Amino acid sequence: MGLIDRIIVQRIYLDTNIFIYAVEGYAEYLDVLTELFEKMDQGALTAVSSELTLAEILVKPIKDENLKAQDIYQQILQTSVGLEMVPVTRDILIEAARIRAQFGQKLPDAIHLGTAYLHNCSVFLTNDKRIKGITGVSRVLIDELVESHFGGLW
Repeated sequence: MGLIDRIIVQRIYLDTNIFIYAVEGYAEYLDVLTELFEKMDQGALTAVSSELTLAEILVKPIKDENLKAQDIYQQILQTSVGLEMVPVTRDILIEAARIRAQFGQKLPDAIHLGTAYLHNCSVFLTNDKRIKGITGVSRVLIDELVESHFGGLW
């Protein structure tokens, strides 16, 4: 079973950079992300992300005083068909501490991984090579999907 097949049959976690690539239209990821978000919109794929994503993603638009980008990110980062936005809870923070102690991840990454783990995501989609998978949650780099994507495999 290929990477794309593995993602389609499981709940996946979307890291912050996935939303940035989608909104800002990174050409090299366009095909894969278009299919990913179409599957989410159709309810064929369930994705999860932490509300921490919003805090991370708004830094540059706020710094640049880009109100349009701020609005776009706030609109897309809401629970909808195919996307569950999860608040940072006490249980997630405890799990993040465990992940930091066991795997040495930075706190924001540990919060993302803890959220993925506690919300039954077996795939963590990112492009951050510093993030490592943890027991029960496999890291998949979007670059790997682009390399293995041959159209129609979703």
